[in-house]
Amino acid sequence: MNPRYPIFVPSKGRYESCLTMKALDAISVPYRTVVEEFEFEKYAKALGEAKILVQPTHKKGLVVTRNWIWDHARDSGARRFWTFDDNIDGFYRLNRNIKTPVGDGTILRCIEDFVDRYENIEVAGMNYFMFASRKTRVPPFALNTRVYSNMLLDARSPRRNEGFYNDDTDLCLRVLKDGNCTVLFNAFLIMKSTTMTVKGGMTPHYVGDGRRRMAEELAAKHPDVTTITRKWGRWQHQVDYSRFAGNELRLRGGVVIPGGTNDYGMVLEVNEERERELLDESLRERADRHATEFLHEKVLEGKTVDEAQALWLIERERIISQDL
Repeated sequence: MNPRYPIFVPSKGRYESCLTMKALDAISVPYRTVVEEFEFEKYAKALGEAKILVQPTHKKGLVVTRNWIWDHARDSGARRFWTFDDNIDGFYRLNRNIKTPVGDGTILRCIEDFVDRYENIEVAGMNYFMFASRKTRVPPFALNTRVYSNMLLDARSPRRNEGFYNDDTDLCLRVLKDGNCTVLFNAFLIMKSTTMTVKGGMTPHYVGDGRRRMAEELAAKHPDVTTITRKWGRWQHQVDYSRFAGNELRLRGGVVIPGGTNDYGMVLEVNEERERELLDESLRERADRHATEFLHEKVLEGKTVDEAQALWLIERERIISQDL
């Protein structure tokens, strides 16, 4: 089963990796990669021309690209649309404390059907694989919090992305401050690459004092809920979402929620080769928790981003080999 709403993947400088595109191809989910004209041929060679959508802007930044996608989705008649970051390495279902890779786009349809029941969900998406512990009891979804890197949005909404670094966080906060809701699914997860570990995209903007500028930008716009802290050896914004706990979901008129459990035809299949791959992914996930701090330390020591990333690959294998 595939999603009913279109998927767009804005991408820049990542025609060699194409992580999200490969992950979507692996589960046979259609999408369009949105690129600037000067990179069209490189992306077309990697993915095929049919999967490429060329935007008219040139080097205006990710926020401008996301807003162009929003307008394009609206003008094409879509009710809603998805946007995915271009460094997602897989899609999973968390059920009974097991994170299982999915075989098609059914999880996206599940999210769409849930969102369509309500009149005031403006942003929905999946949690990061690393943030939903399989050893902890977590609810299937969390209300009124941040949604990063994958968003199901209302194409007809007058809202648009703003800012430079924190447009996703800022968008969620504006939605919540207006009394509406966001939904972050734990039942369905994305494997997201750690910031600065994949060349291209926004990586160059986070080197040096980029992370501090990121935190300061959000704190300036939302000082009532944002503080600037240092976590894992780097600057980070800290948002207090507790004030939005009272934002309640509102069912659309005439909607009746059926009883029982609907698995949408999903079944669990055991694949020994995939089991070994999952073990490797778990080890990589644990290693990647150290990635951002390591990369920032190397940049502060005077290494270039490329040099820091090369050193991280060596360090990453060392950490993984210790855990085997």
